[in-house]
Amino acid sequence: MAEAQNIPVGSTTAGSIAVAAESTVVSRMSAPPSFDVADFPVPHGREEEWRFTPLERLRGLHDGTAVATGEGVKVTVTAPDGVVVETVGRDDARLGKAGTPVDRVAAQAYSAFEQAGVVTVPKETVLTEPIRIAVHGEGGVRYGHQIIELGAFAEAVVVIDYTGDAVLAANVDYVLGDGAKLTVVSVQDWDDKAVHVAQHNALVGRDASFKSVVVTFGGDVVRLNPRVEYAGPGGEAELFGLYFTDAGQHQEHRLLVTHNTPHCKSNVVYKGALQGEDAHAVWIGDVLIEAKAEGTDTYEMNRNLVLTDGARVDSVPNLEIETGEIVGAGHASATGRFDDEQLFYLMARGIPEHEARRLVVRGFFAELVQQIGVDDIEERLLAKIETELEASVG
Repeated sequence: MAEAQNIPVGSTTAGSIAVAAESTVVSRMSAPPSFDVADFPVPHGREEEWRFTPLERLRGLHDGTAVATGEGVKVTVTAPDGVVVETVGRDDARLGKAGTPVDRVAAQAYSAFEQAGVVTVPKETVLTEPIRIAVHGEGGVRYGHQIIELGAFAEAVVVIDYTGDAVLAANVDYVLGDGAKLTVVSVQDWDDKAVHVAQHNALVGRDASFKSVVVTFGGDVVRLNPRVEYAGPGGEAELFGLYFTDAGQHQEHRLLVTHNTPHCKSNVVYKGALQGEDAHAVWIGDVLIEAKAEGTDTYEMNRNLVLTDGARVDSVPNLEIETGEIVGAGHASATGRFDDEQLFYLMARGIPEHEARRLVVRGFFAELVQQIGVDDIEERLLAKIETELEASVG
């Protein structure tokens, strides 16, 4: 596969598409996963999967020098009746069921955690209130593991809310039984100095539906790796993301959807806004359609809105296709500044410039905010966007 190029501010990404003649394709999308840290060399920043990440700011998560200290992170789970909430040891059979670490930090997190949280929604249980998992950093270093499992035909909404200050490396597993429906809202609202690196693994059962909404505002460095695979035909996955990258922040989202089963669907939409000197957002969107995944229907899109000078975006969509028997496959990526015509239109009708900019940004994000479906989270995020915009005007 040809390597996609870095995207300067204001340009549009063409991305890359590879159609494989044989099923034995070797690419960075199919790098061998492993639970063993030793299988991953210490990254130096020249590797494809690390070339955008400021390794010196990971506080030792990438090279094994970050040692868990104190409590580090406090986790609180609030769940409706009927939901089973457990804390389990490393010998629990459910660990690693949804996916295997694909880089050294994820493998280190899997090797170093002491106890894992497991939230189980029994089969055919339909929840009318969300499950809420509050993860609050208390200044230390922590390795974690969280499992969300839905039985067959169960339905649930889960909100995972990250706040406070911590250096956190974790794996989060979502396991959906046949016909299950899961919506996960993951909010990264860390304090300014926090570092958060995590791999999210979703295993989608037959005719199951998985929707992920990832929202990233805070932190010094946040690097998330959402991944989806299918355990049976008819599965659907929707991956939505919203990020607001401020001065000095590095926010990186690296997605992989592996279509390994026939007649499954996926749709990816991520949008970001950036402002301030050295604000850096990275979006890598990989989709792999294996030879056996006939009838696949997939699309991915990334849009970035640059609000000030000094910000940088790297946006790279990739498709790797091993069969021609698909319904559809496509991708799109664009990075640009404010549309002067939109601003002129609003200002010509008496709206002050700062208010016009606020309206444009709110409209840019509105599509994704509406996907959350949890009123208090939607209101909080809109308020957060307003606060960010006020800071830029000020």
